[in-house]
Amino acid sequence: MDYFYIITNEEKDKDLEITNRIQAYIESHGKTCVISKRDGKSRLRCDLIPKEVECALVLGGDGTLIRAARELAEFDIPLLGINLGTLGYLTEVEIEEHESALQRLFANDFHVEERMMLRGKVHGQMEDTALNDVVVTRDGCLRTIRFHVYVNEVLLHKYSADGIIVSTPTGSTGYNLSAGGPIVQPTASIILLTPICPHDLNASSIVLSPSDRIMIQIIGDEERQVPAVVTFDGVELTPLKPGEGVTIRKSSQVTKIIKLSKESFMHTMRNKMKGSEGQ
Repeated sequence: MDYFYIITNEEKDKDLEITNRIQAYIESHGKTCVISKRDGKSRLRCDLIPKEVECALVLGGDGTLIRAARELAEFDIPLLGINLGTLGYLTEVEIEEHESALQRLFANDFHVEERMMLRGKVHGQMEDTALNDVVVTRDGCLRTIRFHVYVNEVLLHKYSADGIIVSTPTGSTGYNLSAGGPIVQPTASIILLTPICPHDLNASSIVLSPSDRIMIQIIGDEERQVPAVVTFDGVELTPLKPGEGVTIRKSSQVTKIIKLSKESFMHTMRNKMKGSEGQ
């Protein structure tokens, strides 16, 4: 690789000291490196991304990498996460290892994993993409919301719950896991449905085919108007009124994650969790 693009979480590298150091290291080896720019609303200036870019180095935590994946969804640019955060499932490289990681990239000594994404359309209008999950949940109120879940236009279940998580395999270790959902190999191609605190004996997660089309519709009446919202990867909050809903399917776009380690996902997960015996 010869052409790099850096996306930095400036809250974690406020003076861009680490960013500038990485750029200098890349350029000292005869490579090209461009630092990303954002507009007045903190959105990535994708129009300024050079066409020659071969890799995006994402400096921050998993949240920074997930945001970068969404912002670069229309581009065919693989991402390498350099961890400035804490846990870091997606940000594989620790900051003290960045020079050896870059040497691997210079030598093309890596492989690329493709991660599926979700595409959602909110009440037939606004559309967005998610790498981790699309979540429908109550908006601040402590009462449960009522909603129906349809799969391929067939009613799957009627829920009264705090909400529901529609997750990719990559997102299985996020909110889905906290809500009691299963952990899935991140390169798999399935869709997970996990209810959030359901008032129901049937509280299990459901695993669907990547070709399935999911529709979540909010149910309410004049006496029970509980506000609901839908979020994509925890952002882009959009309110949902009774009768409105969101349709979710597998996206045609994928996120490409650069992998340097040959450790299995299960080994990485065990090390990150730090919760099993024998650690």
